[in-house]
Amino acid sequence: MVLTIDVGNSEIALGGFKEHEVAFVARLTTNTRQTDDEYSMKIDGVLRLHGIEKTQIRGVIISSVVPQLNRVLKNAVRHLFAVEPLLVGPGVKTGLAIRCDNPASVGADLICACVAALSEYGAPCLIVDIGTATKMMVVDEQGAFIGVSIMPGVLMGLNALATGTAQLPNIDLGTPHGVIGKNTIDCMRSGVIFGHAGMIDGMIDRINAEMGRELPTYVTGGLAPIVLPHCRHCMTADELLVLKGLYQIYQKNK
Repeated sequence: MVLTIDVGNSEIALGGFKEHEVAFVARLTTNTRQTDDEYSMKIDGVLRLHGIEKTQIRGVIISSVVPQLNRVLKNAVRHLFAVEPLLVGPGVKTGLAIRCDNPASVGADLICACVAALSEYGAPCLIVDIGTATKMMVVDEQGAFIGVSIMPGVLMGLNALATGTAQLPNIDLGTPHGVIGKNTIDCMRSGVIFGHAGMIDGMIDRINAEMGRELPTYVTGGLAPIVLPHCRHCMTADELLVLKGLYQIYQKNK
């Protein structure tokens, strides 16, 4: 079994792949203050929860947008499985052509999502990743990554309203009753959720206009289930896109 680890700003997604099939998926809260021993215990606990022995893990691959945790998680993996984890970055074979100003600066999660989208759905395509930040990646007809648009995420907007104003409270991210809010909480939820959905719809229109065609669009990310139902464009949801991409990159480098 191959263990894939996607380190995001808010969550760490773990996925186990056995013979190209997903065996399990789990999520941990990202915490840059925790040690490699603490992450070893957490990962070990996830495996036990899903009835998986450590000896079943024959390889590990990591993508990370949190550099502070790279060494910590690599040490945790070495301690648990006695294998050297593969960290997605420069020098790792991905099979993805990157046509932008500084290919080395492209986030590992973006690369993984595009690799999986190409393999699963083909080119060209537009991939929307709704997480801590919302990213929209474009793959052209030749299967090359040509760029991305990055926007503040849903929770960023909600936190900004609470911390940047004198009277708006901290609230949870629930579904509003309607676009026109009748109370403070629904007003905030409406603006953040419907506003984010409208922003994504508007960006899809602009990207399609720039590309000169309507691109097939795929959506992933931890917050996609909250926002996607309120978008007007037709999008195919695939919550495991980044983990699938990690597994495919592992296969290219094993």
